[in-house]
Amino acid sequence: MAFSSSFVRSASSPVFDTDALRPSGRSTVSCGGVHHIANAVKSKSSMFGTNVPLDSSLLQKCSVRRIQPIKATATEAPPTVPKSGSSGKTKIGINGFGRIGRLVLRIATFRDDIDVVAVNDPFVDAKYMSYMFKYDSTHGPYKGTIRVVDESTLEINGKQIKVSNKRNPEEIPWGDYGADYVVESSGVFTTVEKASSHKKGGAKKVVISAPSADAPMFVVGVNENTYKSSMDVVSNASCTTNCLAPLAKVVHEEFGILEGLMTTVHATTATQKTVDGPSMKDWRGGRGAGQNIIPSSTGAAKAVGKVLPELNGKLTGMAFRVPTPNVSVVDLTCRLDKSASYEDVKAAIKHAAEGPLKGILGYTDEDVVSNDFVGDSRSSIFDAKAGIGLSKSFMKLVSWYDNEWGY
Repeated sequence: MAFSSSFVRSASSPVFDTDALRPSGRSTVSCGGVHHIANAVKSKSSMFGTNVPLDSSLLQKCSVRRIQPIKATATEAPPTVPKSGSSGKTKIGINGFGRIGRLVLRIATFRDDIDVVAVNDPFVDAKYMSYMFKYDSTHGPYKGTIRVVDESTLEINGKQIKVSNKRNPEEIPWGDYGADYVVESSGVFTTVEKASSHKKGGAKKVVISAPSADAPMFVVGVNENTYKSSMDVVSNASCTTNCLAPLAKVVHEEFGILEGLMTTVHATTATQKTVDGPSMKDWRGGRGAGQNIIPSSTGAAKAVGKVLPELNGKLTGMAFRVPTPNVSVVDLTCRLDKSASYEDVKAAIKHAAEGPLKGILGYTDEDVVSNDFVGDSRSSIFDAKAGIGLSKSFMKLVSWYDNEWGY
């Protein structure tokens, strides 16, 4: 529920791992909440909407609770919001019509409080944009209507959206389109300086759908209450950080994490090669994505220290890129400060998933596999059956995430 969760979750309430994102000569997008992006843009008083109470006192009795079997819901459709007038809607623009940009637009069409008024991509004209939006090999055909009005206008479900093809952010006339907030999902303009260029065209705030070297980083359910209105450019982190951080927060607040190693088994992303090809910075990353399990680096675990400062320096990790099209899974192996059984940890996570982190953190005790989570809007779904404890202080925790839709 990372990027889009914050964007979309406000109705009730990572496509690829952007930690490895590299510009590839054309506009790409990152994964760091499609759902969170929507909510990140929604609130005028707080870019990340209503704060989620995460006081550990809410969880303090978890360790003595007995776990009761629950009926897991592996897949959640985005909430459908009753239609209303156009006034009061948050006006947004999308820069970059890749995996994240397209899904942000799809999800926004389920919302009545968000208005996508314009989309910019220098490599995609209106006709091709319509095709890419309508058909999706992972999430299926779009259920609504879309047509090309002219070379600069799309009409989705009867509402017109402007299309532009500018290469430089400062050239995009967001103000003329009425866009106050911009989702920067090109994967290119990921620093404060570069993303701030959108403000020259009239945008007021920018949400980067990727980790950033210098922009304030937020994960919904973890640290969005630290957002200040003076922050005009923020990062939604990566899809993997959005999966790991809520899980780590619950465990750390209840039991303390002394140190941990994370592995993400990550679905194929757009930066990978269909067959062996040149990749000078990452030789293994140049091998065929559909033929190999590829070890890779990721900054997702270290990034948790940016949104949970008390864990800074205590987590690191790596990735295995695997030949599946969508849905990834985090394996967090950690040493705890307080003595606790695996049952105690499961109880704490289950309590958080049903209470303060509902809609962000999920819990399942069913025999699920990756495809069961396609289209799940939650950032992180803890798999109670997949994890294991070795001792009272050392255990492996497993959590799933749709690295596209959930982000």
